[in-house]
Amino acid sequence: MFHSSPAGWLALLSAVAALSAAAQPAPTVLNYKSALEGYRPFADEKPIPWKEANETVYRRGGWQAYAKEAAEGAPPAAAEPSKGAAADAPAAHQGHAVPMPPKKEQP
Repeated sequence: MFHSSPAGWLALLSAVAALSAAAQPAPTVLNYKSALEGYRPFADEKPIPWKEANETVYRRGGWQAYAKEAAEGAPPAAAEPSKGAAADAPAAHQGHAVPMPPKKEQP
């Protein structure tokens, strides 16, 4: 069957190598996406004057309007609410009971 000659073994090894190379799947194409692809450097924005910021908050109904938006999970209001809108808002922590500490006796 097989001869113990180096040429026979070499032919057998080359045939096995050819068969194993044909059985290999096609190489996978890898896509690279950098984690810094959408990076934008920090841009320091000029703040608005504090008086202007306070007036804007006042026109929108004060801190109660912002609290109501946060409680409802709503996006910021596009229109300016009336001044009475904040008074119509339900209490934020309605139903919470806090026990009073015991009174200390005075000497």
